[in-house]
Amino acid sequence: MSNIPSFSNTEVAFKSKSTIELKFTRLIFKLMGSPVLVNILTDLTTFALKMRLPVQWIIKKTIFKQFCGGEKIDECTGTYELLKKNNIEAILDYSVEGQSLESDFDYVRDELLQLIVNAKKYAKVPTTCLKITGIANFSILEKVSANAELNEAEKHEYNQVIKRLDSICKKAFDNDVEIYIDAEETWIQVAIDRLAEVMMQKYNGKVAIVFTTLQMYRHDRLEYLQELIEKTTKQKFVLGAKIVRGAYLEKENERAKSNGYSTPMQPNKSATDNDYNSALKLMIDNIEKVELCAGTHNEDSAKLLCKLMADKGLENSYRGIFFSQLYGMSDNISFNLAHSGYNVSKYLPYGPVRDTLPYLIRRARENTSIAGQMGRELALITKELSRRKAQPTIN
Repeated sequence: MSNIPSFSNTEVAFKSKSTIELKFTRLIFKLMGSPVLVNILTDLTTFALKMRLPVQWIIKKTIFKQFCGGEKIDECTGTYELLKKNNIEAILDYSVEGQSLESDFDYVRDELLQLIVNAKKYAKVPTTCLKITGIANFSILEKVSANAELNEAEKHEYNQVIKRLDSICKKAFDNDVEIYIDAEETWIQVAIDRLAEVMMQKYNGKVAIVFTTLQMYRHDRLEYLQELIEKTTKQKFVLGAKIVRGAYLEKENERAKSNGYSTPMQPNKSATDNDYNSALKLMIDNIEKVELCAGTHNEDSAKLLCKLMADKGLENSYRGIFFSQLYGMSDNISFNLAHSGYNVSKYLPYGPVRDTLPYLIRRARENTSIAGQMGRELALITKELSRRKAQPTIN
């Protein structure tokens, strides 16, 4: 086992990017560093697309290029292979959500079934992911989460959701492909949690195939994680858990305020960090019956997990633990961890520009709301560009 890697090694972090690509990334992050500018641009973009103005080509050449692999699977191949050369797994993410037609949900299901086949074919540790809102109407998830009574048509609709999800998880099980079920808004998360638990109980007999996701900026998730671990013993399944901080902070707080209920969010970032790190410790303490994906852009949490693994006597490459970051962000963490022999993956979203816009807007707004995130990214890029300038043979 090697020492905890340094996340300030920019030569390793950006070795996959040319100088031109690095300057492009710097430009995108500079734009995203201004909350006012981000809000104006995202509002204008949403309006332009609603009015069917021809702006998709601008989006595709800027923020889409930074955070997505392409509009179709085959457009992601170059990025997929580049990550693979650097010992990083790509988790192809068909980043479409918020659909409303049954035919759309069936289309997403079929796309995910194909994704599983592709992952099995090309990845060392094949993994894919899904958003339940890609295969289910938001309103039905909201009703189920609120324990509201469903009419006959709604019962049929929800049964179709279960069938779609089960067909996807069965395909993953049959092909030995891990599948991460993403967390979403709290007012639909109860339904998502139930669905994820049912699929884990069904398909995680000996290893984790289905992973649920816990957003630790919620003050109740550490307790829920403890409950899940207890269920693994009683119900004899392996818990697969992806631990993240979360992606809907402002939306959650605004909804709680406008509807007059207490926010489900943590009181501050420090509380989120504490619960996130406590979740990592809890998972490592129970590593014999759980598998972990640590989704984090936080260097301190990544270093903590490295230390916890070493203290537990686990090899850097221990199969049941993955570090994961979003494509286009935190390359200093991803590439340096992979360089040190840890299991690392990047979420690589793809899909039509119009349909991936909700994801892209979340990325932009989330990054501006995280204190220092863009500053750290920019400082590392500037450091690497200076290093290359001093060594002109680097392109």
